[in-house]
Amino acid sequence: MGLADLHMHTIYSYDGTATVPAVLRRAKEIGLDVIAITDHDEIGGALEAMELASHYGMEVIPGIEITTAEGDLLALFITEKVDAGLSLIDTVLKVRELGGICIAPHPMAGGMGMKSLSAISIIKALRNKKVADTLIGIEAYNGTAIDRVSNHYANLLATRLKISQTGSSDAHVLEAIGLGTTEFPGKTAADFRSALRSGDTKVRKQKEWSTVRILGSWLTNYIGSRFSRLAMNLR
Repeated sequence: MGLADLHMHTIYSYDGTATVPAVLRRAKEIGLDVIAITDHDEIGGALEAMELASHYGMEVIPGIEITTAEGDLLALFITEKVDAGLSLIDTVLKVRELGGICIAPHPMAGGMGMKSLSAISIIKALRNKKVADTLIGIEAYNGTAIDRVSNHYANLLATRLKISQTGSSDAHVLEAIGLGTTEFPGKTAADFRSALRSGDTKVRKQKEWSTVRILGSWLTNYIGSRFSRLAMNLR
């Protein structure tokens, strides 16, 4: 079985704290086979990770966490930016045009400025056949969600809709990578994509962090990464 963490952020995100090489090194150390870099409305981190992946023995799925008009959406297997602010349906269809697939991250989750899709938005969007063929996963476990109850509701929603479930860390700091992962048959990104489409994925959870640890770790790392973020912005 392969192990993937499909939702994480680097310093290319406004709230990320880790450089791309550091993320790749950490992912390799903890035994992940596949990762997806999904910075907020930004593709640069994913493209850099793809260039460096072979040096770390990792396979990287390029992606973005897109801010739609109705909430956040993970777009995977794309190498171009998608405009923020579009409707959920229009965003998914744009990702489809680019050859990608979508996962609904932390649906129904609140707190700390999270912009999450509602169950109603997801259900309505899936009535569109092309959307249903592209939005093929729900993040049923988010390892750093402060709103823990939302993970339970996400699981219920995915079960009701009979849609593939994924687990991810939504890591904004290195230490959080792998707190939530997805098991799938095989070892490659192509294997994962096939498993997600066939419904052959399984959520794996690590020991949950407390809210204090989640927020404290992020704040400490955010302050500590200020020079790395500044240097990237000056490129």
